[in-house]
Amino acid sequence: MLEISYIRENRERVLQGLKVRNFSEEELEIVEKVLSLDDKRKTLQTELDNKLAERNSISKSIGDLFKQGKKEEANAMRQQVNSLKDAAGQIEEELKATKASLAETLVQLPNIPHPSVPVGNTDEDNEIAKDWAGDLPELGEDAKPHWELASQYNIFDLELGVKIAGSGFPVFRGKGARLVRALIAFFLDEAARAGYEEVIPPLLVNESTAYGTGQLPDKEGQMYYAEKDDLYLIPTAEVPVTNIYRDVIIKDESDFPIKLTGYTPCFRREAGSYGSHVRGLNRVHQFDKVEIVRIEHPDRSYEALDEMVRHVEGLLEKLELPYRILRLCGGDLGFTSALTYDFEVYSAAQKRWLEVSSVSNFETFQTNRLKLRYKTDKGNRLAHTLNGSALALARIIASLIENNQTPEGIKIPKVLQSYTGFDLID
Repeated sequence: MLEISYIRENRERVLQGLKVRNFSEEELEIVEKVLSLDDKRKTLQTELDNKLAERNSISKSIGDLFKQGKKEEANAMRQQVNSLKDAAGQIEEELKATKASLAETLVQLPNIPHPSVPVGNTDEDNEIAKDWAGDLPELGEDAKPHWELASQYNIFDLELGVKIAGSGFPVFRGKGARLVRALIAFFLDEAARAGYEEVIPPLLVNESTAYGTGQLPDKEGQMYYAEKDDLYLIPTAEVPVTNIYRDVIIKDESDFPIKLTGYTPCFRREAGSYGSHVRGLNRVHQFDKVEIVRIEHPDRSYEALDEMVRHVEGLLEKLELPYRILRLCGGDLGFTSALTYDFEVYSAAQKRWLEVSSVSNFETFQTNRLKLRYKTDKGNRLAHTLNGSALALARIIASLIENNQTPEGIKIPKVLQSYTGFDLID
């Protein structure tokens, strides 16, 4: 959530950023609405403070008048106190309503894009920040997509998932299950080597947690909701892991960076996702993912973002997967993000790119909601948060088994063989 002080001090920057996000002139009026409501809030607060101060002053005088035997004057002043009390009550009600309206309006404002975010409307306008330098793999006409390979080699079973839960819930079996476990362990080990502290968080979160990282009220339609318990299944480990530091004041700037990693299953409704492009593991309702999260000093958060991008690059290079990095345009940028890089790997059998990671800097957007600050000589300041998929397994597995298919079976990348205990799925 944007700070009102930031909006007020950087009004033109905010308006320009919203234009990059393709806000219409009518939609841009929300900025003036926020500022107007904040002005009203300030005015009402001043009026209320004055009324209360006047009431308290008169109340104090009433006691003195009674002591002096001036009952008539004291009673008259009592009526004045009652009038001030009624007036203060009315102002307080109006102030409460104004604050509620301000909060409701403010949460509708997305984060302001970083200056490097390209202008654009859809994912077709995303900018290629780094492209695969080599030749893309060619498998020939007999190449099979991963859903056919899964059936042939008993890697995962989509129909069994339908029986147990519904569509979009694959059941991994045999060497497929071991491959999943190997990838999770590999990603976690790489994160640990990069200095990230491992966390095993809850898979269900409350409303405050989902609000803190921006899933609510923006993405409630994409989350599974356990109504009876008022809990949400997590769409990513980012949500519980980042909230570890909700309502925390970091005591010393030397405590930065705070680096956390966590493996979790992730649950997404993916409502309205249909067609051949979402077949197999291309889009599922439950998938495994290792997430990296950083809490950073504002002066160093973009340096940290570059480090996180290089970390994900290193994972894909070790898995020997062709990849490219996209800088998301304003129209494709997530609600909470200031700058996002998407990673895509090439699926040789489908002959298309599959998104496997997003690495983002949220600047102070999440920390303002989380009330996550750090101490400085000039008072407490908001920290910056970042996160990234490192990595999401479903499409990684799809690309791995497609790109490494041979007449003998599916080759396992060398870096994973010590984790899987085998070098071929046959």
